[in-house]
Amino acid sequence: MTRRSTHRAPAARLLTVLALVAALLTGTAPWATAADPPTVTLSRSQAGAGGSITVKGAGWGSKALLMLLVCGQSSPARGVIGGTNSCANGAGRAVTTDPRGTFSRRLPVVEPPRPCPCVVHVATVQGGPKAQADAVLKVAGHPVRTLPAESGAGQLSMVTDTRLDGSSGLLTWFGAPPARNFVFTVGNVGPSPVRNPVFQVGTSHGVFAPQYEEQQWRGTIAPGRKARITLPVELTGGAHGDYLVSLKYGGKVLAEQPWGVGRPWGVTLFWILLCVVVPAAAFRIGMAVVDRLRPRDQRLSGRRRSARRLPVRTKRLPGTRPVPARRPDPEAPQDGVASTTTTLPWFAPDTGPGGPAAGQLSAPPDNSRTTKGNT
Repeated sequence: MTRRSTHRAPAARLLTVLALVAALLTGTAPWATAADPPTVTLSRSQAGAGGSITVKGAGWGSKALLMLLVCGQSSPARGVIGGTNSCANGAGRAVTTDPRGTFSRRLPVVEPPRPCPCVVHVATVQGGPKAQADAVLKVAGHPVRTLPAESGAGQLSMVTDTRLDGSSGLLTWFGAPPARNFVFTVGNVGPSPVRNPVFQVGTSHGVFAPQYEEQQWRGTIAPGRKARITLPVELTGGAHGDYLVSLKYGGKVLAEQPWGVGRPWGVTLFWILLCVVVPAAAFRIGMAVVDRLRPRDQRLSGRRRSARRLPVRTKRLPGTRPVPARRPDPEAPQDGVASTTTTLPWFAPDTGPGGPAAGQLSAPPDNSRTTKGNT
C-alpha cells in the first residue's frame, strides 16, 4: 500500500498543477474575483460652457461603442433622474474602446437642459456587456438645484418575461406608425407598496441614444409581489429597420427588447404607380386636346383615310366555288345601270325569275350570247 501511494503521488500532483494552470488561463480559479465595474475619470472636475474636458474610462468591453453626454439633475448614486431628456444630446460624443476596454475622448462642455448637479454620463450603445457609469462635473455659471427627495416607497426590479405583443396591419404597410405593446413582469423588492409607478419607455435606432417618454401604470404592487404590466410603444410614420425598446425606472434601465420593423413597401408601390399613371394620363389628355383643336375637315379626312386602310374580305359559304366575273356584253344597252340576274335558292334553275320561257326545255349555255327580241 505504501509503494502504490508513493508512485501515485507525483501523478496526482501533476494533475493538480495542470488543473490550476487551466483555471488561471480560463479565469475560473476558485479565488478569482468578478470583473471590476467600468470606471470614468475626467481631466477636470469643473469647467465652463464652451470649454472641453478629456474623458477616460477603463473596464469597458473590448471594441464597444460608447456614448458620452453631459447631463443635469443627476448624481453617481442615483443616476440620470430625468433620463436623456436631462442631457445635452446634441453635444454628445461617441467613442470605441480598444481591445483592453479603455478609451480617451475630448468632450465639449455645454449647459444641459436641466439644472445641476451635473455628471458626464457614459453608456454602452453597441458591443460588449450593457453598462453605464457617471462622473461628477461642475458646469460653471449653470444653475444648481437640490435633487428631489427619494420617496420611502418600495423598489421595483426583477423584470422578467419581456416581449412585444401586436402585429403590423395594412396601414403600416403603407407608412402608418408601427405600434406594439411592451409586456413585462416586475417585482417589488422593497418594504413598502408601490402605487401607480411611472416608467420611462424609449426607442433607439442604430447608434442614436433612446428618446424616453414617461408612462404611468395604474395599480399597486405589494411588497414581495409581482405584477404583469403592459405599456404601449409607437414609432414615427414610415419607420423601418432594427430598433431597441428600453425600460427605465428610477433612473436605471430595467429591460431592453429588440424590435425589427419591416419596410413599408406600399409607399414604394404607390410612387411607382404614380410615375406610370400620371405620364400616361397626361399623354392621353394631350392627344385629346390636339385632336380637338385640329380643323374639322382634317379630322374627317383622317377618319376616312383610316377606314380605307381596313381590308375588305368576302366570306364564302362552305362547299361553294367562287363565280368568275362576267365580261360586259358590247351589244348590251349602255344606260349606265348594271343589271344582274340572280337565281333565288327556292326556285329551280329553269323556273326562276328571269329564266327561259316555259316551252324551252333547257337553259342556254353560259358562254352563249343573249339574243334580242324579234325585230
